[in-house]
Amino acid sequence: MNTSPATLEIHHGDNLAVIAGFATGSFDLIYIDPPFNTGIVQTKRRTTTRRDPEGDRIGFHGKRHRTTVLGSSSFDDRFGDYQAFLRPRLEEAHRLLAPTGSFFLHLDYREVHYAKVALDQIFGRASFMNEIIWAYDYGARTARRWAPKHDTILWYAKDPGRYTFETDAIDRIPYMAPGLVGPEKAARGKTPTDTWWHTIVSPTGKEKTGYPTQKPLGIVSRIVRVHSRPGDRLLDFFAGSGTLGEAAAREGRACVLVDSSPEAIRVMKRRLAHFSPSILR
Repeated sequence: MNTSPATLEIHHGDNLAVIAGFATGSFDLIYIDPPFNTGIVQTKRRTTTRRDPEGDRIGFHGKRHRTTVLGSSSFDDRFGDYQAFLRPRLEEAHRLLAPTGSFFLHLDYREVHYAKVALDQIFGRASFMNEIIWAYDYGARTARRWAPKHDTILWYAKDPGRYTFETDAIDRIPYMAPGLVGPEKAARGKTPTDTWWHTIVSPTGKEKTGYPTQKPLGIVSRIVRVHSRPGDRLLDFFAGSGTLGEAAAREGRACVLVDSSPEAIRVMKRRLAHFSPSILR
């Protein structure tokens, strides 16, 4: 186990160039949430609302509110050859993992199948531990197919014979049919399976940062608690809004965050200011 103090570093630069300078085997847990190659420009608006009888939207009890746009952020999520972009970064992740480390890749249905083939080649098929499905229920529906409402998180262990999995740190969730298990088990709850039901980041909640692809702290914190230990060193080189950094700092882990986007750096500096991160270029 790494005994580094629970510090935060934010690196601004091209992630492949930055992580090439990190020492081999120097991270106990790597989680990345790269662009999904959606083929569109991802945009997130930051808004506020106030009561206004002539407002543009209707809220609770039929009362009208007016929306004011505070700003927006965006990035181009279009790649001509996505695998050529992603694979060298996956190879670096394998190099950077400690012997007992774990790697988590967060994608959706567009590219995850191709990424799994690449990871099987890089890590070895025996190192594939789980396909975790993060299921949510929010947003638009389509009348032409089943609406896609899940992401996929692939877990690989550097060594499938020894890795961190802190069973006692797993949070418990309610039974879907508590009447079938009895009051004692129902009160205790159950441990999750490889399907994690969790809401997205609320557009109006305190957790939101305004970053277009922000992932919920609850999802990332579960990974941090179960797959690392206090004092371990974590890495996210597609850091975006800095969710891994917040989860790591809250749980007493050191964390290195890398992103090339000036907007991401601004969001992380604001979000993680309480933890006094170091900013490196």
